[in-house]
Amino acid sequence: MTGSDEGQQSGQVSASMSAAQSRAARGLLGWSEADLAAKVGLDVSFVRSFEASQCDPAPGQVDALRSALMRAGAVFTNGDCPGVRLERRDAPDEGTRLGDLTTENDR
Repeated sequence: MTGSDEGQQSGQVSASMSAAQSRAARGLLGWSEADLAAKVGLDVSFVRSFEASQCDPAPGQVDALRSALMRAGAVFTNGDCPGVRLERRDAPDEGTRLGDLTTENDR
């Protein structure tokens, strides 16, 4: 599973993302406002306005931002202590090393 909502029950509608959570998630991922905007096809000025709490965006727009961040590994926590962290990822599978190749693992 990539990204998630900690503490959410299966089938439960996820809570909205705050401007602070968006800024924090971008920071953890090393994304600029333009990077996030490009991932969801929104204008960078929208991301800036949302994260500065200068607009009242449609829920679908915030959900699009949140989904992009979650796909990249952001995990949102809500409830008493809202926050964000990165999903722990194990090292990628490197496959079979050259010295370990045999006719047996070639199948």
